Amino acid sequence: MKGFILAAGEGTRLYPLTLEIPKPLLPVGKIPILTYLIELYLKHGVEDIKINIQKKHLEDFYKWKATYFPREKIEFLIEKKPSGTFTPLIKADPRWFSEPIVVSNGDELKELNLKEMIDYHRQKEGVATVGLVKVENPQVYGVAKLDGDKISEFIEKPKDPPSSYINSGLYIMNPEIKNYFPKGKKFAMVENDLFPQLAKEGKLFGYKFEGKWQDIGTFERWEEAIKKWNSKKI
Repeated sequence: MKGFILAAGEGTRLYPLTLEIPKPLLPVGKIPILTYLIELYLKHGVEDIKINIQKKHLEDFYKWKATYFPREKIEFLIEKKPSGTFTPLIKADPRWFSEPIVVSNGDELKELNLKEMIDYHRQKEGVATVGLVKVENPQVYGVAKLDGDKISEFIEKPKDPPSSYINSGLYIMNPEIKNYFPKGKKFAMVENDLFPQLAKEGKLFGYKFEGKWQDIGTFERWEEAIKKWNSKKI
């Protein structure tokens, strides 16, 4: 199985820290966030991995790989300009992206049975499956409106959430997503440019998982992650 990790964000809400350290390499219990994600991938058979990064952080990522995963098949894809979460997937070699792949944001911690999610996706007739996690404060995230197993839409930061399940930043995607890329756009997001169209066609599924999840979008959430994970390996 192949996997992609989106790790080229600026991390502006964590400035000035992320001016020096890319957000996916911030430590949680002395272990970089990205290390947890790669361990999750490897544990469930995702062994051919590509990570898109900013050129200015290339040396940081090389050092990280040499330290944690010197022998694993991990390739870095350089992003010269910010291009969103959809564009990097379209730029991936079509010979590589010729079958379903696992895609994850690079700045979140996740604990789940990934193999089970992959099997779930293969049983459905959709184009993409979104990992959904239940949170106590859904109103500060993108909340899933569900129609059975299908996601009918995501509502961003709703005052009256239709459910407690949010987008966990973990996806299984088929190569057909390329057919949905908006022509002429250089910056495109799966959240805005892909999922709404798939939902409209009934091809976007949600996979609910009960494991731990934590985003690292702010200093407060980063501190919360450190308390929750406490150097625990996935």
